[in-house]
Amino acid sequence: MSALAICLVGMAVVLGTIIVLRLHAFVSLLLGALTVALLTAISGREGSTISNAVDAVTSGFGTACGKVGVIIALAAIIGQCLLASGAAERIVRAILSIFGQKRAPAAFLTSGFVLGIPVFFDTVFYLMFPLLRSYARKVKGTYVLCVLATIAGASMAHSLVPPTPGPLYVANSLGVNFGMMIPAGFILGIICISSGYIYAKWANKTFDIPFRDDEAHEEIEEKELPSLFLSLIPIVGPLILIGATSFPMIPYQRGGINENVDPGWLGFWADKNLALGIGAMVALFIAAKYRGNREGSLRDLIQSSLSGAGIIILITAAGGAFGQVLKNSGIAEQLSAMFPNAGDALLPIAFLVTALVRIAQGSATVSMITGVGIVAPLLETMPLSFHPVYLALAIGCGSKPGPWMNDSGFWVVGRMAKFTETETLKTFSVMLTIMGCVGFIVCWICSKIFPMV
Repeated sequence: MSALAICLVGMAVVLGTIIVLRLHAFVSLLLGALTVALLTAISGREGSTISNAVDAVTSGFGTACGKVGVIIALAAIIGQCLLASGAAERIVRAILSIFGQKRAPAAFLTSGFVLGIPVFFDTVFYLMFPLLRSYARKVKGTYVLCVLATIAGASMAHSLVPPTPGPLYVANSLGVNFGMMIPAGFILGIICISSGYIYAKWANKTFDIPFRDDEAHEEIEEKELPSLFLSLIPIVGPLILIGATSFPMIPYQRGGINENVDPGWLGFWADKNLALGIGAMVALFIAAKYRGNREGSLRDLIQSSLSGAGIIILITAAGGAFGQVLKNSGIAEQLSAMFPNAGDALLPIAFLVTALVRIAQGSATVSMITGVGIVAPLLETMPLSFHPVYLALAIGCGSKPGPWMNDSGFWVVGRMAKFTETETLKTFSVMLTIMGCVGFIVCWICSKIFPMV
């Protein structure tokens, strides 16, 4: 069996077990990885045997977990502490005060993007929904705009800016250092959310969707919240540390690091694991001081954050196993022989593959993990004429188009905002599709104008 056929069978196993059998993504990715490893061994690929098929899967799993497991766990602690201490609400209120009441929807857009870096999309929406609901109650005719603005900001950060799991894993897989991925994701994210905001304003004027939510929300007094400076440290501090050693490393080298540069002590503190660890310690301090009676003990807080992070780590590591066995199958060599000049075509291929997986199974994170698992092995045999950060961004944008009923975010938004399924499709689904496509087009154009190689 050819490597291409093995790849297609592996994808079919992953998607089929998720969509038809309704299995968890972790189990589906492991089954797909084991299937690919066995078929590779049966096909007689050198170095692959039936007896070491399981070893190939567990090796890929362990490698991926080692690269991203600690970061995901620390990011989850930061996010949970920001919520528990009121620091996240402080950030939202500060941005609202900067923009002013008349431009509050733009503030929700910005707040969603900032909070979407350390906090998962669903959680950001839960946090901000009472605030936007309160504003929409006071300013009539802005409800849809506020809802969509919040979604636009949080969803794009979720797919483009580490340390959220999707872009974190993609950057690691493609050898893109975080100091490059974070600012690039920021810049492209701003462009994407701007297009989403334009659509949100149009949808707010065009669709007759009433404000159906009249639940009360208990406001936290200003004096109970931490200062803005302290609230921002767990987010901004690690980003500054990680980016501190990145400027000498912009020229792309395999593995994402310029080995001729020795950052010394600066490199020690800029290590992504240590930088996120420092951010987590500051976040825990803030939570210990300001959470009051709103949450339980710090131990309970950490337990809660790690419970959610554990699932993401398992899915991400299983995706790493799937990507490793695809690489072992020889798919890169076969495609390189079939399309010797296809390096530049990897950008649209990465976007389309990720988008198809996203539409088929619903999860943006799983689609990114699956997409990069297919694309990453091709880099070894297909030279790029542009920096691989563009490939990572294209995969992030590919995780946006086509969210529908198989996406958990679809139901979170629909149920909380009290949108019907049709209303959710023509607002949430269309806006995310527009942002993803706009992001890819910008990414493709920039790869031609500013290749950075």
